[in-house]
Amino acid sequence: MAVPMPSKRRSLVVQTSMDAYTPPDTSSGSDDEGSVQGDSQGTPTSSQGSINMEHWISQAIHGSTTSTTSSSSTQSGGSGTAHRLADVMAQTHIENHSAPPDVTTYTSEHAIQVERPQGSATSRIAPKYGNAELMETGDGVPVSSRVSAKIQQLVNTLKRPKRPPLREFFVDDFEELLEVQQPDPNQPKPEGAQMLAMRGEQLGVVTNWPPSLEAALQRWGTISPKAPCLTTMDTNGKPLYILTYGKLWTRSMKVAYNILHKLGTKQEPMVRPGDRVALVFPNNDPAASMVAFYGCLLAEVVPVPIEVPLTRKDAGSQQIGFLLGSCGVTVALTSDACHKGLPKSPTGEIPQFKGWPKLLWFVTESKHLSKPPRDWFPHIKDANNDTAYIEYKTCKDGSVLGVTVTRIALLTHCQALTQACGYTEAETIVNVLDFKKDVGLWHGILTSVMNMMHVISIPYSLMKVNPLSWIQKVCQYKAKVACVKSRDMHWALVAHRDQRDINLSSLRMLIVADGANPWSISSCDAFLNVFQSKGLRQEVICPCASSPEALTVAIRRPTDDSNQPPGRGVLSMHGLTYGVIRVDSEEKLSVLTVQDVGLVMPGAITCSVKPDGVPQLCRTDEIGELCVCAVATGTSYYGLSGMTKNTFEVFPVASSGAPVSEYPFVRTGLLGFVGPGGLVFVVGKMDGLMVVSGRRHNADDIVATALAVEPMKFVYRGRIAVFSVTVLHDERIVIVAEQRPDSTEEDSFQWMSRVLQAIDSIHQVGVYCLALVPANTLPKTPLGGIHLSETKQLFLEGSLHPCNVLMCPHTCVTNLPKPRQKQPEIGPASVMVGNLVSGKRIAQASGRDLGQIEDNDQARKFLFLSEVLQWRAQTTPDHVLYTLLNCRGTIANSLTCVQLHKRAEKIAVMLMERGRLQDGDHVALVYPPGIDLITAFYGCLYAGCVPITVRPPHPQNIATTLPTVKMIVEVSRSACLMTTQLICKLLRSREAAAAVDVRTWPPILDTDDLPKKRPAQIYKPSNPDTLAYLDFSVSTTGMLAGVKMCHAATSAFCRSIKLQCELYPSREVAICLDPYCGLGFVLWCLCSVYSGHQSILIPPSELETNPALWLLAVSQYKVRDTFCSYSVMELCTKGLGSQTESLKARGLDLSRVRTCVVVAEERPRIALTQSFSKLFKDLGLHPRAVSTSFGCRVNLAICLQGTSGPDPTTVYVDMRALRHDRVRLVERGSPHSLPLMESGKILPGVRIIIANPETKGPLGDSHLGEIWVHSAHNASGYFTIYGDESLQSDHFSSRLSFGDTQTVWARTGYLGFLRRTELTDANGERHDALYVVGALDEAMELRGMRYHPIDIETSVIRAHKSVTECAVFTWTNLLVVVVELDGSEQEALDLVPLVTNVVLEEHYLVVGVVVVVDVGVIPINSRGEKQRMHLRDGFLADQLDPIYVAYNM
Repeated sequence: MAVPMPSKRRSLVVQTSMDAYTPPDTSSGSDDEGSVQGDSQGTPTSSQGSINMEHWISQAIHGSTTSTTSSSSTQSGGSGTAHRLADVMAQTHIENHSAPPDVTTYTSEHAIQVERPQGSATSRIAPKYGNAELMETGDGVPVSSRVSAKIQQLVNTLKRPKRPPLREFFVDDFEELLEVQQPDPNQPKPEGAQMLAMRGEQLGVVTNWPPSLEAALQRWGTISPKAPCLTTMDTNGKPLYILTYGKLWTRSMKVAYNILHKLGTKQEPMVRPGDRVALVFPNNDPAASMVAFYGCLLAEVVPVPIEVPLTRKDAGSQQIGFLLGSCGVTVALTSDACHKGLPKSPTGEIPQFKGWPKLLWFVTESKHLSKPPRDWFPHIKDANNDTAYIEYKTCKDGSVLGVTVTRIALLTHCQALTQACGYTEAETIVNVLDFKKDVGLWHGILTSVMNMMHVISIPYSLMKVNPLSWIQKVCQYKAKVACVKSRDMHWALVAHRDQRDINLSSLRMLIVADGANPWSISSCDAFLNVFQSKGLRQEVICPCASSPEALTVAIRRPTDDSNQPPGRGVLSMHGLTYGVIRVDSEEKLSVLTVQDVGLVMPGAITCSVKPDGVPQLCRTDEIGELCVCAVATGTSYYGLSGMTKNTFEVFPVASSGAPVSEYPFVRTGLLGFVGPGGLVFVVGKMDGLMVVSGRRHNADDIVATALAVEPMKFVYRGRIAVFSVTVLHDERIVIVAEQRPDSTEEDSFQWMSRVLQAIDSIHQVGVYCLALVPANTLPKTPLGGIHLSETKQLFLEGSLHPCNVLMCPHTCVTNLPKPRQKQPEIGPASVMVGNLVSGKRIAQASGRDLGQIEDNDQARKFLFLSEVLQWRAQTTPDHVLYTLLNCRGTIANSLTCVQLHKRAEKIAVMLMERGRLQDGDHVALVYPPGIDLITAFYGCLYAGCVPITVRPPHPQNIATTLPTVKMIVEVSRSACLMTTQLICKLLRSREAAAAVDVRTWPPILDTDDLPKKRPAQIYKPSNPDTLAYLDFSVSTTGMLAGVKMCHAATSAFCRSIKLQCELYPSREVAICLDPYCGLGFVLWCLCSVYSGHQSILIPPSELETNPALWLLAVSQYKVRDTFCSYSVMELCTKGLGSQTESLKARGLDLSRVRTCVVVAEERPRIALTQSFSKLFKDLGLHPRAVSTSFGCRVNLAICLQGTSGPDPTTVYVDMRALRHDRVRLVERGSPHSLPLMESGKILPGVRIIIANPETKGPLGDSHLGEIWVHSAHNASGYFTIYGDESLQSDHFSSRLSFGDTQTVWARTGYLGFLRRTELTDANGERHDALYVVGALDEAMELRGMRYHPIDIETSVIRAHKSVTECAVFTWTNLLVVVVELDGSEQEALDLVPLVTNVVLEEHYLVVGVVVVVDVGVIPINSRGEKQRMHLRDGFLADQLDPIYVAYNM
């Protein structure tokens, strides 16, 4: 059967279990799943299932004509009901077996198909969605009869679409599919015959072998008590202590007696036979540990040897605590010295270590123990199936498991080692390894006692001081055997300087415990090279392979024949990544040279099986996981039956499907093969396996390559960690190394780039991240290695603190979705038809109609605000309109109607007389937020001048703020500038002269001393369409734009707000906003005069000294409506977060607030408004009171929540669809969901439509497009010097390209959508909600998709606790991410990988540059909006003074 061609994309969304989709073509193999079929089809069987499924699914998705949805049931064996159902159906209906299945599509959208191998007895039908009545028979005749009710019911359930239906998933996210790696057609495939399981030699039972290990100890302890058993060394290399067999025997008995009889009471002993006890002994005290170990064996309790917990938070110590807890350990045996060294509480108690159970610490020194009575004797049995000891094993993820070893396995293992190594009585063996586990325990503690050998134990602390110590001991004791790791050989080489008296001719066996490591071969060769002249023979070096589960897997036998060279394999690295053995030549770089680790153990059977899926025997040229069947292996993971079954009870099967043996095998966790002559070769560990885009790489190989790049100068040899992290559905390789303190930044970078090149050329794989950390900072294991899982954990949580980072996401992330190609635009006709066909309503909405509202609005009869003020001054002269608060919350100033009127008159006189201004002249008002600004504004209206409010320069920051003032004054063509005396001095100061040319200011009038007289007459404009004022603002993209507001628009604006917020003279409104532009200015200066309500003015700058000022004022004045900006809200949230209790005590009460509106020109910041609501809920703030408004340049307020009307709604949209300018509503909490809050209610008199920004056609409900607005208070145009007419007409007077082509609209420049909600508004209509997504100017076009900076920034801020703010922009077409770091500078580099990861994962974008800066570098305007373009200019001009800039390769 042909395999369908793989198609590139795969839907990211359908992540249901892949087993649910069996490709139609494999139905023949469904009887013997996973048998030869994979090989005959030529797909790599390890991932065979899934690859075929993907071909099939992708075929189903990508327009294969016959099937448009994926099947919801399965055809493979073991699929339960659906499979049986298909069977039943096949047998019930199909009479005609000979006709080939006809897969024509019926009238129904999705026909049910029959996929059937030719000539099979029955054919299976996979029920698909769609019309289940149209069942096909063999020759394609639909049958609907004879379907039992039960089956029909099942079919119907299968037919019922899930929510949302699968089809929508596929269609909707079509562009967003991640690339799926296509298998390389030329990839090597295994071609050899099936391997045979290898048997080791017969385990010859010698007559005098003891029946158990305790029996051996008893024998030697009684017949040769003086024979030395163990010699320990001090840190100077002097023998510290010699333990004889006699002492070992008597002391172990004593320990056994005391454990059983002296803990707890006679009736309730603490420890009974079979219980587990911890052995906690330091590495320099093997003697005490050995006594305790044998004491446990004699007492028939189970020792669990572990490391000494040095601090309460050792790397990995917590996990060991979990192991002890799960083993039910309550007693820890330890030595005197160790007990004294443990951390203690002030009372002398040993604290409970993190994650550890409560332990009783029991010291095993003889002097502390009672002597056993004469008649007491341990019960020595023959070895049986009871557990002898538990060895701990640390997994890839850092969790610790306990491998149980039975007494019979323990004894058989000692026998097998004795036979394989040819051990004889009284031999001397030097042991450098850890005696608690693995090879060090097996040879140095267990097998040695069986054979009455003498062990010379070299502690790690001595090796650190003198790396040659083990070689010196071999010479001194003429030892026959030494147990070392390749590290010890390497250290000896480095330390060895012509030591004259070294002679290694006594060695008959040098056991290399990590001989299975790919780099051990170079240590062995180099060691032999140097020490051959000192009597070392080549055949003495015996690498072995071991694993905690299978104990010793293979060991090279010591021979006397020096002519037989050891086995070597030179394998192609490329082949290995596909799990295939291909012999190569040594000259090439991209090869792995491996040495054999000898033959299978005596009495064992070894084979290799495929690492994933069914444990099928490998072919002879295929890499698999080695499995061992023997008595001498571990039997389980203590307390974990499921994991035990998968590891210790494996039954390998041959290609015929028959099991290889009736006895279970144990998985060793080693990857390798059995070569010619039964030699075992290991190429890596399962734990170190990293599968990157379908190819396997071994962490150890990558370490070896990194080390080969002249490392000694820059990094420490043994201090390199390699692991993979999953980013964007694939594993990515991370390398972390410790850098030598003396290497310069430049050296390190050179080394890093060389390493990247080397790994790329040798392994053909990209490295995602290479990080260098300062010397000695990586978490260590107790014997000095790197604690890998802890390192990975630190990397992922951003607390590794590297000093150099190089990331290469551009090269190694190859599965990003294809860049989106813009579709050709659809013509208006088809869109219209489309709208009508799909029943979509066109997205348009409006606020209440101003004409129909009957209200007793006295101010309505006046056309101009100046008239309204005069009328109020006559009718209610003493009514207070404005109250200004200072930073202490007391009234600094207030203004009644008549006071305002009189001061406005004086200012008008001043303008006419001193300023000699004509009507229509422009006047810049440069005032701090307050009362003066308001009087100056009305003074201008009274004089017929056009005011422009300008934020005054900041006295501490003149250099940056004054040029903006100057620019507004010039662009607005102001004939004169009014201000206070203080600012007047500032504008003429020396600092000002340094920033701008002060000679070119227009005349400056200071309003602190006003003329005493009244004007002859107050100016009355001739026409409501004449200019009332200019509104200047710097947009977030850094553009200065002024808009013209005529008198009619100004009055309409005030009326609209009055109606929306129900403002009357009796109302009080608190305003904490900047009064210079937009709605902030209108609320501060205009609304009170129009509606007559009292405005309590709180300058936002005062909150810097007193953050509670605004809320206290709201509470004190019992205000019902208040307005603020995002920066004010943020200041309160951050500044008052911890003070809610004390504010409550001061009587702060917000329960009267019915609207708290954030005035904004952006997408609502839902996270901020929600945290504000949550924080002040306890102070009575109703969450529904908090809402936002929306305005922009063309219309300063389009939406505002107001008092009546439904609460603001929130929807969740799919962020991926938004990038394609589509809105797809999803459930809260679904992946890629983005919450959007409605921007308040549409103001009375405002109409909105959503239009396509390119074609200018109207869009349907819930479609994303540009928000267009039509209203009486639209601005009447831009006020600029340049007079760019096209922009003017486009923004302020656009018409739709079809539909209603008459209405004139203003384009807001913001993307958003309208959605009809279930709620009803004041007129009883269904309420239309407007959701603002973001500004078109700010949106970034990347990979053909539209991204809004805020979305990426939100992800980045979440990535690490020390990121306080973030801004993104594009440069050339790189994405630049600037993050503010609130933490120590050593955290700066931690952010680089985290930022890159999160943007890849959530936005499918590769970050080009990460810039880490100090807090406060990202410029933010008065409205709290980020000025990304200013930041970009600063970045390009190199003015940011960053802590770190990382360029991702």
